[in-house]
Amino acid sequence: MTKITFVQQDGVRIDTEAENGSTVMETAIMNGVPGIVAECGGACTCATCHVYVDNDWTEKVGGPSMMEEDMLDFAFDVKEASRLSCQIKVKDEFDGLVVHVPGRQG
Repeated sequence: MTKITFVQQDGVRIDTEAENGSTVMETAIMNGVPGIVAECGGACTCATCHVYVDNDWTEKVGGPSMMEEDMLDFAFDVKEASRLSCQIKVKDEFDGLVVHVPGRQG
C-alpha cells in the first residue's frame, strides 16, 4: 500500500493508505478526508477535489494535463502546485506523497 498524507489548512495531517491504480481523490473519499468534495466522482468536470502537491513532490507527481488545467480555472486560489486529485494515479513511486487541502473548493 502507498502512504498518502493529506494536510488540512489548520495543519492537521491525515495519513492514509492507497491502492495502486486508484486516484488520490478516491483515497481521500474512502478515508473521509474533509475538504475533498469530488462532486463529479473523478470525471475531471468539477474541480472540487483540488489539492496542492507538497513542494517536495511536485516534480515527481508532474504537472496537470491540458484538460486538467482547463478545469483548474474553476478552482479557488489556484497555485503552481495545484492539481485535481482525481487526476493523480497512485503508484509505488508516490509512497509518502503529501498533498495540502485548500480551505475552500469550487
